[in-house]
Parts: sequence; structure tokens; C-alpha cells
Amino acid sequence: MALTVKRLAHQMLENNAELENTVLIGLQPRGIYLSDRIVAELEGILPEKKLHYGKLDITFYRDDVRKSLHIANATDIPFSIEGKTVILIDDVLYTGRTIRAALDALLDFGRPSKVALCVLIDRRFSRELPIQPDFAGKAIDTIVTDRVKVNWREKDEKDEVVLV
Repeated sequence: MALTVKRLAHQMLENNAELENTVLIGLQPRGIYLSDRIVAELEGILPEKKLHYGKLDITFYRDDVRKSLHIANATDIPFSIEGKTVILIDDVLYTGRTIRAALDALLDFGRPSKVALCVLIDRRFSRELPIQPDFAGKAIDTIVTDRVKVNWREKDEKDEVVLV
């Protein structure tokens, strides 16, 4: 996983020259583990650069908020996204509905010039919406009954991706 995080960080730098005019936003709850690691990697590569890093909760923007119980998390975006390139970071891209909700939530904070998507796992053939990642750690082909679980050392005591 460490090598994948390093690769994703370098890809972001290649596509966004030293992250000028770029902000990074991790999606609550599980995308922040990946975003924390990517930000740490970028800070190691560019120690003199002050990165704009925030965390976004999309609970009340979800289209299934009334169907199942979701626990809200904190949103922390202490900077303007107006006219900036925003890189959304999440752990797994499945149907695309979480990212659609994140785009809706993001607009409450301003109008970015561009939005890119970074995910650890891209479940390619299960999309319900036309959303694709700009940066993906690994693309896997799954069927609808499969479940992908990313375990993080910070929360689950070890780093692993499990296909159930």
C-alpha cells in the first residue's frame, strides 16, 4: 500500500505542477486515511510547500440518506476552493454515487476551476453514474455481489484490501 500511495502522490505532482492552485480534500469517513497518507507523502516531497488539505463529509448529500442510518463526520475545509483545482480523495470508487454527493457538497464551498478524483481502488464495471478516477491505485473487476473492503492500520490494525 505504501508504494501505491507514493505512486499516487507522484502522479498528482506530475499533473499539477507542484500543486500550485491545488487543494486536496479527503472524503469522510474512510477516504481520509488515504488522503492523510498522500498529504504526508507530498509534504515529504515538497517540505517547503504549504498544502491546502481538507476533509469533507457528504452524509446529508447522499441519495440514500433517508433509507439507511449514516453517522455524520466533521467537515474541515479552512480555505477557499474558488477557482482552484480540487482533488477529491476516497478509498473505493464503486457506483459513483458517493462522488456525485461529494460534488454537490463541494459546490457549497465555492466554484472550483477543476475537480479531479483519486481513489485507491477502482471497481471499474459497476458504475451507475459516468464518473471515472483521474488517479487510481488499482483497478479491479468485480461483480455486483462482491464487496471490497479497505482496512487501514489507523482504524483496522493493518493495511489490506479484501475482496469478499
